Amino acid sequence: MKLDQYRLTEEPAYHASGNEVAFYEAAYEARLPVMLKGPTGCGKTRFVEHMAWKLGKPLITVSCHEDMTASDLVGRFLLGPEGTHWQDGPLTLAVRYGAICYLDEIVEARQDTTVVIHSLTDDRRILPLEKKGELVHAHPDFQLVISYNPGYQSVLKDLKESTKQRFCAMDFTYPAAGIETAIVASESGVAPDVAGRLVRIAEKSRHLRGQGLEEGASTRMLIHAGRLMRSGMSLTDACRLALILPITDDPDMRDALEAAVDACA
Repeated sequence: MKLDQYRLTEEPAYHASGNEVAFYEAAYEARLPVMLKGPTGCGKTRFVEHMAWKLGKPLITVSCHEDMTASDLVGRFLLGPEGTHWQDGPLTLAVRYGAICYLDEIVEARQDTTVVIHSLTDDRRILPLEKKGELVHAHPDFQLVISYNPGYQSVLKDLKESTKQRFCAMDFTYPAAGIETAIVASESGVAPDVAGRLVRIAEKSRHLRGQGLEEGASTRMLIHAGRLMRSGMSLTDACRLALILPITDDPDMRDALEAAVDACA
């Protein structure tokens, strides 16, 4: 099978914070495209993985970047031993055979690249392969999901309104303290009380957003810190390595974050 390698064989752990699972299931039932908005490392990708597993559908993930071309998404002609042949890109594979295609951090891609999704996000559900002269009608199981971080919006990096209005949207943020503690403990293997201290440190860092920090410590960073502690590192050293140094180079901000760590140590 073309999509066997994209099927998840184990359930990705996910702790729901609200009605997001039911909302996504309704959107998939109607085959509506979905846009996930939220800060880096808050669980958007894990949520999509969990839903693909729950629905029993293959998941093709594309990490978008500024050098990504339309051909990277839809495919291109390649020269092989037997001559020239066409190779489907990840989006075309999903459209042709019925997978969920997840375009992660879509605003990182050039707007002239992302325009290729427009005909897939309305009633047409088609993908024109202009170089091949083929019109691919979406498989009944196909769904498109995109994500981005509104906190990094700018004039140069934002979705066009003509793109946004084609999607259902779901807001994501960092989980409530109790849920985030359970996630950090489960994913990193540290005790719940240790996970709770890491969450309190993260909350302090998030309060500094807009006051010298673009983003506070993410749930992903807390899991990294927990894994370092599980290997024997102290809370202070683990937080410096996994939380403080990655998010700021400002000496005063680092001092403020270290004080928050000391307060929770």
